[in-house]
Amino acid sequence: DGQIDAEELQRCLTQANFSGGYKPFNLETCRLMISMLDRDMSCTMGFNEFKELWSILHAWKQHFMSMDRDRSGTIDHTEMQQAVASMGYRLSPQAMTAIVKRCSTQGKITFDDYVACCVKIRALTGMYVSFCLCKSEVFTNL
Repeated sequence: DGQIDAEELQRCLTQANFSGGYKPFNLETCRLMISMLDRDMSCTMGFNEFKELWSILHAWKQHFMSMDRDRSGTIDHTEMQQAVASMGYRLSPQAMTAIVKRCSTQGKITFDDYVACCVKIRALTGMYVSFCLCKSEVFTNL
């Protein structure tokens, strides 16, 4: 039908080795990625949406790798804070700590976790900006 759901996206990204080591993305992360671009609210993704996601994922992968200075395949709190800031997001220290706690395992953030965080930050800031005329304000209430 020209549409893919979260399970099909998971298989596709695994076959493309996007998360590294041919480990599948978490299914919930795949659902988040679809919802990020799901303009028709179908819980699926068409070809154009997939192309857009592929481009976004490629950029996020490059960014993640540039932040992973020790090449461990994970980033820590400081590296995540730098990554978020370099993407142009201004988050309070409390918001950043909450994000890292939510997205990490023992303080380490994998690429899968990083993607989930990026999708959530993008969605939250998009909602915030749409309700706030002052776009340069620090997000202190996240």
